[in-house]
Amino acid sequence: MTVQATDFSPAGLEQLRNVARSQGVEERMTTAVHNVREPLALPDASVDAVFAHMLLCMALSTAEIRALVGEVHRVPRPDGAFVYTVRQAGDNFYEHGGFAVHFFGRDLVDALADGWTLEEIHDFEEGDLPRRLCRVTQTLPL
Repeated sequence: MTVQATDFSPAGLEQLRNVARSQGVEERMTTAVHNVREPLALPDASVDAVFAHMLLCMALSTAEIRALVGEVHRVPRPDGAFVYTVRQAGDNFYEHGGFAVHFFGRDLVDALADGWTLEEIHDFEEGDLPRRLCRVTQTLPL
C-alpha cells in the first residue's frame, strides 16, 4: 500500500513525514502541498480510497465543501471509499482563538453522500471541546 498525503501546510507535511519515518513507513508515502480549493493532482479512478480527517470542518463555505467532495468523487476507483471526519452540532461555524470550525448536521452529511453509497456514520470523541465528531464512510457504487 502507498499513501499520498496532501496538506496546505509544508510544516504539517514535515510533521507527517517525521511520524512516518519513526514508524518505518516513510518510503510508502509521498507528500504534496495542496490547496483544497484547487483540483486534485490525481487522474480519475486512480485511488482505492480518500481519507480526510477534519478537512471539511475548516473555514470553507458549504458550497466549497460540496465542490471539494465533488472533486474527491472523481478519483476513487469503482467501489472506492471516501472516509472523512467532521465535528457535529448543526450546519454552522464556531470560532475560537481565530480558528474557525464548520460544524456538520445530518442533513449536510446526507447531501454530501449524493452519488455515493453511505456505508456508516460512526460517532466518537476527540481532543478539546467541542469534542463530538463523526466518521463518515461512503463508497462509490459499482
